Amino acid sequence: MVKKEEIENVDNVWTIDELVALTDKVQTEELDFRGKKFSFHFCELVESEEPKFTIKENFSSDTEKMEYYAEIGGKRVLRMIEKANEKNPDAAMIDKDSWSLLPTTLRYQISNTVMGVESEVKDSFSTE
Repeated sequence: MVKKEEIENVDNVWTIDELVALTDKVQTEELDFRGKKFSFHFCELVESEEPKFTIKENFSSDTEKMEYYAEIGGKRVLRMIEKANEKNPDAAMIDKDSWSLLPTTLRYQISNTVMGVESEVKDSFSTE
């Protein structure tokens, strides 16, 4: 068992206070998209800020299931972006109207970055 004193001395371990602070911090990311830079910001959500949806359990196909979960994920990422816009309206880069007009590949790239999928993929396919 790890002792509390050992955890407090490690710089790469999150504290509860740091995690809670993330829900109030506007985070900015920059992506490379088709040879140019694209910046956006977002905030982590607490459960009460998560978009509400009805749980669906029966799907007629895997395609329908994937579309359903993509829609839920997209709504969550958009809500994270909207929260950042509320906290820092002068730096708003994406809004609800423009989100639906962005190229799908860019939206997926933004979503993957916000959800941490990009780093997980890199970690899983390390060449070391």
